Amino acid sequence: MMPTVFPRERSVHSDPRGLAIEIPWRRQVTGAFEARRFRPLAGLVSLSFALATAMPLAAELPATQDTHSTNSQDAGSDPRLSVPSARITYTRTLAGSSPEYLAVAVNADGSGSYVGRRLDESAHPRALRLSPATTQRLFTLAAELNYFRSIDLDSHKKVADLGLKTLTYENGAERNQVKFNFTQERSGRELMDLFEGVANVEEQVDLLEYAIKYDPLSLPQQLLAIQIALNHNELVDPQLMIPSLQEISSNPRFLHVAQTRAQDILSRVSPSQ
Repeated sequence: MMPTVFPRERSVHSDPRGLAIEIPWRRQVTGAFEARRFRPLAGLVSLSFALATAMPLAAELPATQDTHSTNSQDAGSDPRLSVPSARITYTRTLAGSSPEYLAVAVNADGSGSYVGRRLDESAHPRALRLSPATTQRLFTLAAELNYFRSIDLDSHKKVADLGLKTLTYENGAERNQVKFNFTQERSGRELMDLFEGVANVEEQVDLLEYAIKYDPLSLPQQLLAIQIALNHNELVDPQLMIPSLQEISSNPRFLHVAQTRAQDILSRVSPSQ
């Protein structure tokens, strides 16, 4: 006789099939009753006995469920399955620039956020996801800089105020931070340039989204600026602009020249290309 299958509620650590096999004591009760279906009185006595002997088994059921939960939690603690805690954050503050304050935060899995605003504005972070290659390079450079432990990146030379840059590494209880205006350290310079390239892309997304809603006639000029930036390799992970570019290229209410330029950029930044 095949065991009866009962549905149960799914949870984060539940079996992907969402099913649980019938508990053992129910099989004993059912078997006892079926074996005596033509002898009701004897069957009733046997049924009572089966229930009495099966109760200890039923009492063990919570322990079985706890074991399953513990095993699931152990699996969830696997760093390959859980959300990475390591994060690198880059900020730049410079009054009078555009934006005056920017922050790019990236987790070890590539997820992160961007903020670009004036100093007197409140922050409205926008989620982003970087490519695996860019994410790996960021964390490799941070490792080369000893995750910013006891390091001085500032050149200490007499240069113009280029904005206060801050690099922060966080991983669990660990938190390291370094600040500088200008650096000549190779790994530090490359790390800063990568973050600035990501911020540049996010700024272009801001401009495109604003133009789509309020100033569509400015799109051809903005798209031309993006084409030039691509030619000079100034954009890091330009695929972040794809949703905005797709909206422009497919919507006939925008100028034909804007649609053409958006299609050209899409052909250059799409991952399949």
